[in-house]
Amino acid sequence: MNQLEQLKQYTTIVADTGEISAIKKYKPTDATTNPSLILKAAQIDEYKPLIEEAKKGANGNKTLLMDLLFTIFGREILKIIPGRVSTEVDARLSFDVERSIEKAKTLIELYESFGIDRKRILIKLASTWEGALAAQALEQEGIHCNMTLLFSKPQAIICAEAKATLISPFVGRILDWHKKNEPGKTWKPEEEEGVQSVTDIYNYYKKFGYKTQVMGASFRNKGEILALAGCDLLTISPDFLQDLEDSEDPVPRKLSPETAEKLNLEKQTLTEAEFRFQLNEDAMATEKLAEGIRKFAADYIKLENLVA
Repeated sequence: MNQLEQLKQYTTIVADTGEISAIKKYKPTDATTNPSLILKAAQIDEYKPLIEEAKKGANGNKTLLMDLLFTIFGREILKIIPGRVSTEVDARLSFDVERSIEKAKTLIELYESFGIDRKRILIKLASTWEGALAAQALEQEGIHCNMTLLFSKPQAIICAEAKATLISPFVGRILDWHKKNEPGKTWKPEEEEGVQSVTDIYNYYKKFGYKTQVMGASFRNKGEILALAGCDLLTISPDFLQDLEDSEDPVPRKLSPETAEKLNLEKQTLTEAEFRFQLNEDAMATEKLAEGIRKFAADYIKLENLVA
């Protein structure tokens, strides 16, 4: 078996792309999108009919146009995967509980108007305090959430306490921060702070029986992916999916519930003040969360302008 086939034995593979052709090629279980990925896909000729469909359906309503665009891409992806697609709430709502809930419900309603069951949709929310509160309310209504832009254990804790369906800790962006702030230093993949952070969160969840799943995301090299073999899910870009297909080297399992259960860990419950202080004390997480929200918001606006 190639490495991708081996990895699929104990990790659910998710395609990190908005390009439907790539999803067809690598046959992942799930797929995830965000404004940056849809912006990239929207500039490819083969997807122009989807943009035209959204524009026609929106009839000049810019907000509806964007909601339709994301859900139409999601609809087409769901035609070729057996699992779920993640669709992102506008990052500009990352600190607004009520409007995040409202936007999530709108996206679900659009999917349901296409005849798609809400069980096949994951609503992506930023892992802010407000995002976790929105997720908690949505999960109670059967709307499943994928908590994105997650860089730290305090974020993981509040998302698990909110009973979010899954979290997406960003491995590569953590490495980016450390490379910038520790120039000249090199890391083996298993020693990278991002890999260690995801390992720590995975073990914490399994030790204390949280149902929230961990989906490692945002990889910078194949070694990071292999160092997290056994994680609940891994969302991988087409380039790395190809690299995994091209190799038949062994892929040993690195993470498992059995190992986690034996660890001596302390359970934490965070108040809002405790969460905000712990996040504030983590310069990397604070900076990367803010940067990620800005980037997704900027790409959302670029996409609005492109399709308009």
